[in-house]
Amino acid sequence: MTLPVEPHLLAAFAAASFVLLVIPGPTIIMVISQALAHGRRVAMASVIGVGLGDLAAATASLVGIGAILATSSSAFVVVKWAGAIYLVWIGVKMWRSPVTPMALDLAGKATGERQWPIFRDAFLVTLFNPKGIVFFMAFVPQFITPAHDFAGQAVVLITTFVILGMLNAAAYVWLAGAARQLVRRPAVLGAASRTGAVFLISAGIASLFARRAA
Repeated sequence: MTLPVEPHLLAAFAAASFVLLVIPGPTIIMVISQALAHGRRVAMASVIGVGLGDLAAATASLVGIGAILATSSSAFVVVKWAGAIYLVWIGVKMWRSPVTPMALDLAGKATGERQWPIFRDAFLVTLFNPKGIVFFMAFVPQFITPAHDFAGQAVVLITTFVILGMLNAAAYVWLAGAARQLVRRPAVLGAASRTGAVFLISAGIASLFARRAA
């Protein structure tokens, strides 16, 4: 079966996506913060949230929402403020929450109860990033061949990006989880968790200054 995307274009797209994904943004900061606060096993739920958030953002861009956000100041501002407020709220909540005991991460029921809000937060933060939707609208077409079926190419490119995004988030979760295992003292874990909270709040505030694509 022949891929709808030229192999060299797919390789170039994967390489460009990898470079863009590796640079930590608000979503990755949140993923790291959750792993430091709750442990690797619980924070892995954020990986699925990131993947579905990217998928939803990419799909939204293909049906025209990206064009709306790129041309409408009011729409961009509404989505930007929604995402920023949510990031700040998560940061404040993390700052005020006690550090999860290490034993709790090993309890199946407790882990499952904590995974849902972490998945939800990762999904919404990824989805409510207007720059992400505009990014898909501007980035994906650069690797589309007009002579081939647009839908088939878009599916392959978006699927590639989502998979790379999930692998990238999983790598950050694993590294943050490993760091958490090395520092078991509550005071150190508390400091790490609050540091992550500060980064989340800062990312939310910084996102308010994001400008629309020209």
